[in-house]
Amino acid sequence: MVETPLFQALPSQRQRIGLDTNVFIYFLEGHPRYGAWCASLFALIERGQNPAVTSTVTLLELLVQPYRDQKEELAQTIFALTSTYPKLEWIPLTMDLADRAAELRARYRLSTPDAVQLATAIGHKAVRFYGNDRGLRRVKEIECIILDDLV
Repeated sequence: MVETPLFQALPSQRQRIGLDTNVFIYFLEGHPRYGAWCASLFALIERGQNPAVTSTVTLLELLVQPYRDQKEELAQTIFALTSTYPKLEWIPLTMDLADRAAELRARYRLSTPDAVQLATAIGHKAVRFYGNDRGLRRVKEIECIILDDLV
């Protein structure tokens, strides 16, 4: 069997991964281009094959649109869905993570949310970070998988 780039980009079993907010959005919305691949990634997490980490900033970003649209029920659905994965760890922003994020933001000219997400993944021993921002290509401290490069 020939491995496709999509298959190769999935993490090896037991490999700890970091997730950016856009991976959640693509999965939750069933994005036409990225949704199926993200669903495969979340299936690995759900089955316990890959522990994953993300910052609580992810939840903040996921809930903005439902609250803006006054869709409280959708916000509650998102909160419930994202909190049911036993192998998905939600990491709060601490002073140490903020310091590391500031270093990453300064070094790579990242947005604050991206720097926080990366600091979270690196600080919690993730081997790979999944996202879809081109700026991640510059980061050297962790292997960044960019969905646009796959799908």
